[in-house]
Amino acid sequence: MLHGNIFQTIRARHPIFLLAVMIAATGCGGSLPARRSGDGISATGAGAGRTYYVSPSGSDANPGTREAPWATPGYASRRLSPGDTLVIMGGRYALREYDADIIAPPPGTPEAWITIKGEEGNRPVLAGSDDLLAAVDISGAAYLRLENLEIQSDGGAPFRTGITGTAGPVKHVIITGLYIHHLDEMGMDLADVEDLQVLDCIITHCGFGAMGGPGGGPGWRDVLVRGCELSYSGHYYRGGPGPGPYDRPDGFGIEPSEGPVEIAYTRAEHNLGDGLDSKALNTCIHHCVAANNACDGIKLWGDGGRVTDTLIYGTGDGVGGPSPWSGLVIEAGDGGTARFEVINVTIHDNPEREAYPLYAQYEGSAPVHLVLRNTIVAGGHGPAYFGDTVRLLADHNLFYRPGGGVQVHANGRDYTPDELRAGELGSGNLCGDPLFAAPAWGAAGDYRLREGSPSLDAGSSLGAPPDDLDGNPRPRGRGWDIGAYER
Repeated sequence: MLHGNIFQTIRARHPIFLLAVMIAATGCGGSLPARRSGDGISATGAGAGRTYYVSPSGSDANPGTREAPWATPGYASRRLSPGDTLVIMGGRYALREYDADIIAPPPGTPEAWITIKGEEGNRPVLAGSDDLLAAVDISGAAYLRLENLEIQSDGGAPFRTGITGTAGPVKHVIITGLYIHHLDEMGMDLADVEDLQVLDCIITHCGFGAMGGPGGGPGWRDVLVRGCELSYSGHYYRGGPGPGPYDRPDGFGIEPSEGPVEIAYTRAEHNLGDGLDSKALNTCIHHCVAANNACDGIKLWGDGGRVTDTLIYGTGDGVGGPSPWSGLVIEAGDGGTARFEVINVTIHDNPEREAYPLYAQYEGSAPVHLVLRNTIVAGGHGPAYFGDTVRLLADHNLFYRPGGGVQVHANGRDYTPDELRAGELGSGNLCGDPLFAAPAWGAAGDYRLREGSPSLDAGSSLGAPPDDLDGNPRPRGRGWDIGAYER
């Protein structure tokens, strides 16, 4: 894909152990506390405990050593103690019996994490069937690290979820390098989680969604999703291409939560629901791509939401006509004034889709303070829409509604191109074709700016992130560019 190199570049420049530096540098407003599980990364390598092994050629009557490994990952996981490491050797493991075949580790401790990981360079495959609940159940888990596993249906057999954590709180867990795909329900289904990192995981073709959780309780707290792909939700069910019986399967979708939640360097594409949908307070989305999702691209509900250095395009995934969906949606419920920021974001729509490219508080009655800065909103059938309860601070944005006199509806009135250029909505706002390199709808696009774009050097430094979606430093010319990319 044209933008695939974005994430390779970012990963090379920002290794995992620099998480605290990244949080400070990417403009999440300081809402995310220092990550306690970052300390846990060191603890997992402290050498406490024993290392055990599982192999397809092993036996559960063995002692679990490298020379005499166990055979069943579920059996092995129940024999771990704090500080232990379980290495699942390469090969294919059939999971079908409830609950013996489900990996269910006990809690670790702050000084002695439990680690379950696939063999380095030979990632094992956990293949489920017989409508098994999940491959891994981390309900009640704490101080746990999961690494380098592949989870999938066994040849299209009924198999529900990759990782579940809905029957008890999940605390201090790091999940890294997993490939979860072709499941009937969810890739990761987690309810109450605290201090969770999901790093460099690929979750695709899950019938109910890639990552999310049910409502009730405090929900998701102190969560980082980084370097992941959450795509093609709904495009698989029971061995076929889908869709299944589930309504609007999202790439990422969580119910009201305490937060904070950070989603970074992640893409969500071709989901039959929304790309990224967070009802958590203090959700920060940056350096992400939400492309060609059938419903909303990105949706924020909670106070403190922020989107920066992010590309949103292809809403509707090539399907035109009247539509309720939008590239970016901000809808705050009751509970006081909610505040949101959208800075250096590129939103592109297709006028064949009869909808708004962006809207805030279309139906909501709660007051919202919204900062919209250095953002491109282009190609929509309708104008950018801000409801009457939105107090909008909009400056240095580029609006482009082809053939439409009204570009923005805000403050209870419409704004034409001349009125925007005259500063009636805010300083530095422009109208015109942004001159994208290769815009697309239902396919991969390139939204870097061509020479002559009115967005070049036309942005503001106020609140702007220090780099762009490609990881290039800002500014690179005479001033800051508008949009997700710095030319």
